[in-house]
Amino acid sequence: MSSLDLLAINTVRVLSMDAVQAAESGHPGTPMALAPLVYRLYTHHLRHDPQSPDWADRDRFVLSVGHASMVLYSALHLSGYDLSLDEIKRFRQWGSKTPGHPEFGHTAGVETTTGPLGQGVANAVGMAIAEAHLAATFNRPGHAVVDHFTWFIAGDGCLMEGISHEAASLAGHLKLGKLIGFFDDNGITIDGATSLACSDDAALRFASYGWHVTRIADVNDLDAVDRAIAEAKSVSDRPSLVITRTQIGYGSPNRVNTAKAHGEPLGAAEIALTKPNLGWTWPEPFHVPAEAAQRWREGAATCARAHDAWRRRFDAYRAAHGDLADEFERRMRGTLPSGWAHALPTFTAETGAVATRAASGTVLNSLAPAVPELVGGSADLTGSNNTNWKGVGILSAANPAGRYVHWGIREHAMGAAMNGMALHGGVVPFGGTFLVFADYCRPAIRLAALMGVKVIYVFTHDSIGLGEDGPTHQPVEHLATLRAIPNCLVLRPGDANEVAEAWRVAVAHAGGPVCLVLTRQKVAFIDRAAHAPAAGVAHGAYVLKDVAAPRVVLIATGSEVELALKAAAQLQADGVPARVVSMPSMERFAAQSAEYRAAVLPPGVPRVAVEAAHPQSWYRWVGDTGAIVGIERFGASAPFGTLYREFGITVERVVEETRRVVG
Repeated sequence: MSSLDLLAINTVRVLSMDAVQAAESGHPGTPMALAPLVYRLYTHHLRHDPQSPDWADRDRFVLSVGHASMVLYSALHLSGYDLSLDEIKRFRQWGSKTPGHPEFGHTAGVETTTGPLGQGVANAVGMAIAEAHLAATFNRPGHAVVDHFTWFIAGDGCLMEGISHEAASLAGHLKLGKLIGFFDDNGITIDGATSLACSDDAALRFASYGWHVTRIADVNDLDAVDRAIAEAKSVSDRPSLVITRTQIGYGSPNRVNTAKAHGEPLGAAEIALTKPNLGWTWPEPFHVPAEAAQRWREGAATCARAHDAWRRRFDAYRAAHGDLADEFERRMRGTLPSGWAHALPTFTAETGAVATRAASGTVLNSLAPAVPELVGGSADLTGSNNTNWKGVGILSAANPAGRYVHWGIREHAMGAAMNGMALHGGVVPFGGTFLVFADYCRPAIRLAALMGVKVIYVFTHDSIGLGEDGPTHQPVEHLATLRAIPNCLVLRPGDANEVAEAWRVAVAHAGGPVCLVLTRQKVAFIDRAAHAPAAGVAHGAYVLKDVAAPRVVLIATGSEVELALKAAAQLQADGVPARVVSMPSMERFAAQSAEYRAAVLPPGVPRVAVEAAHPQSWYRWVGDTGAIVGIERFGASAPFGTLYREFGITVERVVEETRRVVG
């Protein structure tokens, strides 16, 4: 290693420990350990352009071990991204561009939000899936406009988390040869040595998944780093894992290879010992030697030349394949095809008396040719989720241009990989499973909401209405918990035409994840000649059936809309005029104007809500004078009709609660 390389690396180490010390919190040890690897990546191997962080064919880099954020912030600052030294000094402070863990959309050059361990591994798998799919879809002989690598760094904690097992298995199965990961094997976690809780052989584990595995014995050996990367890049038929031996807290005389270097500042006294131990001659904090900065910028500039070369390749591609070039740019912009919504079906009395999951399958098949960027499938529940497409092909190692993804029984990895696909761009991913298994992918849903990325969940079997499978498969609290996630859009349509409108909303929605919540059991067809158009779904709630001078407003979602309509008819016959409101999305309704909300739910008129789920999210809408017909216990195994009767989700119960609130 040259003295200039060492200076460039130690600049990262010093910035990292100075920033953590100034913040009085953070994780200095792993950035100090990883500095040589990240330096070599950003200056010699990563195809990236600090002046154009989002160019389509850049390499993607994911720091799955997100608590080591200072190594990424240091690399971005030194490479010339829009991240000043002042922002480094404001590490972990209000309003800074350097939060405690990397956040997508907040800091230039950060590809995904990481922190919950293992999520970044699965994000990287999703990015590599998107790259392989787009390359197979758009590249033509002599014109490779999609041809880049996805890189990630994972730590011991990432590999202990179950999501990494799911994601690595999927990546090996799909033979994602453009995916290269580094396992930061430092042997230390917060509690102490990793041997306290883990004795895995990571090499055997990943080899069994179908990965190529190689090693770097000492991350400070830059030639060894280069050789390992060259070896990994030469293996094109499977992903690669580079097991990288590092020393946490490298350079610290008293903290190296200890748990204390992991999650707390080194302390002023230890920093004063560490700097000279690294050969650092500047005692003041946040010093960046001019020679080190120049070394970083020169390396980044060399990598950025790949962007200019790609521009020339894309110009040639456009000259040869103009329509494909236009389509590629459209998809990478995230613009939907013109007229795509014309493909949405309209259901009739003959076609619409079906389970909403069945209606969803019809809609999805109608959208397949109209929205070619839709790519997804099911977590081994294809026939149950009705996510089976016709004519799109299975996305596989042999056919990466396919659009149907067999995610396998890997809900957590499915969710996080979908996030990676959406972050990559060019595809709109979706994934299906039972609503009760939203628990298995909830961390990924939360991160999708935090990042505002466009992913679509098809959650079927949405209530006790799924019947005989019993309480293990009957969601009760799930609607409330999904609605509690900020920036998560939940849609529970009440009939087939509401399903079509819900898909319209989902495909057009750009601000976070969408959860389509669908029934197993059939629901009634709602005659729109006698009721309001289903287009009201776009507003979140709308007056489905009105009466003059209503004395009560009945509000329902999903399969319970039918109950509300029947209860309203009975109440009307008994002299109690009742308005019926379908509220497929509380989030969309809450975003409407106060005037619209008051027009749908007039102040002073009592409200009764009915939904076969926990009532928690309904108190906001019914107020102190209303009532909720819901469920606050687990379900049971029986036919769905029996369950609705036994749990009191009935017309009679709605009528009874209405009479109580209207007096």
